[in-house]
This record gives sequence, C-alpha cells and structure tokens, in this order.
Amino acid sequence: MAMPSKKSIGEVLVERGVITEEQHDQAREVQKSAPGDLGLIIQDLQFATERDVASARAITLGLQFVDLTKTALDPAAIKAVPEHIAKRYNILPIKRDSSVTPNRLMVAIGDVKTGAVGLDDVKLVSRCKITSVLGTKSDIEEAIIRAYSGDLSIPGTVKTGPPGNGRSNGNGSSGVPAIIKDANGQVPAIIRDGDGATDLAPGELRSGSNRGGGEIVPGAGGGLQDAIKNELGELGGGGDEEDEGGLEKISEEAPIIRIAHAIMMQAIREKASDIHVEPGIKGVRIRYRIDGVLNETMTVPKHIQAALISRFKIMADLNIAERRVPQDGRIAVRHEGKDYDMRVSCLPTMFGEKIVMRILDKTSVLLGLNKLGFTPEVQAKLEELVAQPNGMFLTTGPTGSGKTTTLYSVLHKINSVEKNIITVEDPVEYQLAGVSQVQINKKAGLTFSTALRSFLRQDPDIIMVGEMRDLETAQIAVEASLTGHLVLSTLHTNDAPSAVMRLADMGIETYLIAATVQGIMAQRLCRKVCPNCKEPYRVPASFLTKFGYKQDDPNAQVTLYEGKGCEECRYKGYKGRIGLYELMTMNEEIAELVVRRAPVADIRDAAKANGMLELREDGLLKILEGMTTPDEVMRVVFTAGF
Repeated sequence: MAMPSKKSIGEVLVERGVITEEQHDQAREVQKSAPGDLGLIIQDLQFATERDVASARAITLGLQFVDLTKTALDPAAIKAVPEHIAKRYNILPIKRDSSVTPNRLMVAIGDVKTGAVGLDDVKLVSRCKITSVLGTKSDIEEAIIRAYSGDLSIPGTVKTGPPGNGRSNGNGSSGVPAIIKDANGQVPAIIRDGDGATDLAPGELRSGSNRGGGEIVPGAGGGLQDAIKNELGELGGGGDEEDEGGLEKISEEAPIIRIAHAIMMQAIREKASDIHVEPGIKGVRIRYRIDGVLNETMTVPKHIQAALISRFKIMADLNIAERRVPQDGRIAVRHEGKDYDMRVSCLPTMFGEKIVMRILDKTSVLLGLNKLGFTPEVQAKLEELVAQPNGMFLTTGPTGSGKTTTLYSVLHKINSVEKNIITVEDPVEYQLAGVSQVQINKKAGLTFSTALRSFLRQDPDIIMVGEMRDLETAQIAVEASLTGHLVLSTLHTNDAPSAVMRLADMGIETYLIAATVQGIMAQRLCRKVCPNCKEPYRVPASFLTKFGYKQDDPNAQVTLYEGKGCEECRYKGYKGRIGLYELMTMNEEIAELVVRRAPVADIRDAAKANGMLELREDGLLKILEGMTTPDEVMRVVFTAGF
C-alpha cells in the first residue's frame, strides 16, 4: 500500500488538472455552509466525475484505484465470496493469488467505512489475506450484478464460449456455486438465501472421526462440547485478546464460524429463548435460557473470546471495532426450514464484551389461544372481551411472562379481511399476515405517541400498542378506545387489579379508566412437568393451603406429580412452559371502586366476587391436574408479594 497523501481530495484534483482553483474554492465555500465530504460536494457540483473523485480519494488514503470498466474479474476470486456479502457491503473480489499461503485476495471497496467491516467478513469467508483497492460505488454495483450472473469479462468486450447463468448446468461447468466450501469440502461460512437469513446447515461441525463431513448433531450428552473441542484443535492455542497477530489468525479460521453456528443451532434445537456468551477471567461461559431458567452449556477457551465475539457482531451488523459502548443488532436465521430472528445485545464488561441473543421463533405466536393454558372459562371470557367493537384490553406481568405471545395469539384469532388492524411495537418481534405493523424509531421521532396519533387517521378497527410507557401514549390509547376502536396493550404490574391504579398513577382520569377498560389479564409462565418421566407422589392437603386449597379434613392426602429427570428434559424434570392467568373483567361494582380510587385490596375482592381466579389459584388448578409443581408456582407467583 502506498503512503497516504497529506493533501485533501480537492488539492489532488487541482494538481491533476481535473478542477480549477476557482472550482476548488467554490466547493470549499459550499462545504462551510453545508458540512459534508468535499469529494461528494465536488461531484455534486459536476466539477468532476465519480471516477475522478474516487481516484483522488485513493491517493489521499494510500490505496490503489481500480477502474472496473477496464478490469476482467477472476472466477476464483468471485467463488471465494458469497454474493450476499458483496451486495451488503458493496465490495467486489477481483483477483485471487493462489501461489502463496494463505492465498491473497484483492477486493474493491466503494466506501472505506462500510468496506472495512465487509473486509472482516470476507477474511472469515475466504480464509485469504486481503488487499483492498478503491473503486467507484456505481462501478462496483454494476460489476457485482455482472460477476454473480456469470459475466466476468471486461464490459463492452465480446464474450466467447457457451452462455451461462453462473450456476451449474449439469455438465461440470458453472459460475458461482450455490454454497462456498473450504478445502476440506466443509461449509466454512454463513450461508444466506435471498432474504438474507443465515442458514444453519447441518454438518458444519466435525468430530475427529467424521472429517469427511457427515452430520454432527450436538445434544445433551456432550456432543456440542466434543465437536467444538475438535474445532478448537484445528485453531490451536495461539494468541490471546491482546495479541493482535494471534487474533487476526484466529479470526480468519473457518472453525470459529462453525463454532458460532453450532452454539446457535444447539440453542434452537433445545428450544432456548436466549443465548448468553459471557467472558470470564479464564474462559467464556455459554448459557442457554430454557423454559425460563438459565442452564450452563459449556465453557470455551479465553484465547478465542475476541474472535468468537467478533463473529457474532459481524453476523449482527455491529461495529466490531467499537468495544466501549453497548450495541444492538439482529441476525435472521433459518434452521430446518423454520425462520428465526435473533435480537443481539452487546455489553462491555470487565472481562470483555458480553453477547446476549434473544431467539424469536416466528411461528411460536401462532399457537392458538387453546394452547396457551387457559381454563375453558377464562378463554371464553377472553374471546368475548376481544370481540367487543371498542374499549381496552390489557395484559400485565414482568418481562418474559408471555404478554406479547398472548396479544399476538389474540390478533391471529380476530384477524379477518373485514378488520383493519394496526400495531406499534418496539421492536416488531413477529410478522403477522394481514396486519399493518409499525416499529418505533426514536432517532427519527417515531414514538408510541406519534404513531398512535397517525393511526387514528388510518381508519383502524383494532390497535395494538406494544407497551404503555408514558402518560401521552396512555391518553391517546384511551381516546382511541372512546372513539370506537378496540385497543390492546401491555403494562408492567404484578397483578390485574394493580393495573387500574397504575393507569391512575400515570395521570389517566379514573372515570376514563372505568369507561374504557374492558378487561385486564395478569400472567406468568411456569415450567411443565416432563411427560416422559412424570411420576405421582402424595402430600398432605395442608401443604397446598398457601395456594388457596380448601379441605375439611386436615389429614387428607392429595396426589401431585413431579418429573424424576430423564434425557428428554435434560434431567431437570421439566419440559416446556404453560401460562398462569388472572383475568379481571370490569363490572359496575369494580368501575365504581376505580372511580373513587378505592384500595387495590377492595378491587381485588370485588374482582374475585365477579369470578376472577388469582394467579396462585390458577396455579393450584394446574398443580392438581399434574401440569406443574408447587415449587414452580411458588417460583413465578409468590415473588409478586403474596
């Protein structure tokens, strides 16, 4: 690489005779009034072409400039980098030199900032040393289309040989293969389809006895740990986080990619809701949250920490060079034909960056109300409430209690061509067919309240608000429900009766609460007893009095069920989760108590007289039915102050 020039783009263009001193001064004046890149300003003023500006920029950066309209492309270079990476970062592999080890790959970039991130991805995918050159953005865009459609010639030249579309035609000739493989015939990199979803293909991890590429299915018996150990064996033990040379070497190795994929794939197979990648003093702990409880899966060596964290950050389109501030991103994943979204959060800690990935199964919200654990009476009341033409229905509970799943299942139930349904969420976790979903964007000024104001001009029948966080949002939601709309939303309170007081504390007039709120449902999620190792046991009836169980004979015994632990449930005794619900419906008595701001205890008593079962009482029903255990109900309900 040549030494960067100390001169500006404008000065280089003047020296080369592309623009005059007067044009340069004019561009600088424009820059003072409207700050921006001087090269782009000169280009916008039509003093110079895009190629002239890019060529001058290359001199200031110490890079070589390449004119892609006069450059033939190397098929080996194109094969080394998947099309989706080239398009995402607007970069193009030009030439591959296989005479050295590791191979050298020349890559054209159109923008230095985005190109730098893309080059890290190219390193991991191609396993080559990268040499970057500068081209124009438009030339690269056109060249990408040509290259990945099989046309590698210089534009304007006559092409020879049979026409092709860049895919195999069955006789051995092909352009770019659908899947890029490494020297061992393995898939070394992420594979994305047309919509950008990462395909976690089987067979990415290899064991010592399976180098030929057969499928490894990591499981509870340590398969994931063993398979990753073999990948670590390929990496060796060189380099720690402070050793730049060691980190660069490890980051270029395909095993890191396979390890990252295996961690995600295993989490999906075990139906985890979150993946925690936690750096420590001597290693990196991997934990999965399964059925609401964190389980430690394995620990990987400290020396691959930086490379592994960088792999996840690259997949989530995060800035791998920034390690001092939190970052958020997402990864679209496809595994075994199903689509998943992973919400990625990166947090700096004392021992490095911690990554937490929330796994969102796009099909999980379409379970149907009859599969969420409602009693027949509660489900009938719920369906009656959401069939109303106006009013408010609220779900309440802590984070991770299933509120979003309940509301999405309700929307799926009542969605029809006759109804206009609009939602505002932060973020939009699942896409619902036939529903207009809006994601808030605070930087652009799109908040819950501003979105709601616009909704009222969209002729909606049903409005869902992801969360009522402030007075303005709550007021607009109340106004919408008063003007003939059904409003669904969530709050953070411990139980249903407390929700009305929460609205009053936010500043909503109590008479408006009584007039608009049709029903409030508090909920929790508790683990279900594993059906494979479920066994009965007997306890005294008095053991269940804390749950509201009433028994005249204090010496009576009741039969409960617990899981002894088996391979199916990872020897936990639980598998899957079910909801506990507390549904309060508004009537005249409760409305009167709300208007005069009666104590929550009085509202709760009136709601129970109206047929409401408390969370612990709904938990008792599920305990007696053998669906869960007393310990589980106590864990999720009794922390609420009972």
